[in-house]
Amino acid sequence: MAETFENKQIDKRVVQRYLRKGIVDEKEYAAHLKALPDREEDALPVDAALDDDFLDDDVE
Repeated sequence: MAETFENKQIDKRVVQRYLRKGIVDEKEYAAHLKALPDREEDALPVDAALDDDFLDDDVE
């Protein structure tokens, strides 16, 4: 497996392009994702309230 991936190589917004170009190997990338730790216990709930006026502004 490659040493380590640089963050810019595995950024989910560009990784598909790097996979197509061969910059990132698909098997190594899959192994990297599988090796990531489960961080579910660190997640925090998010409460959100939408203002009705905000929604009405977008509706024509």
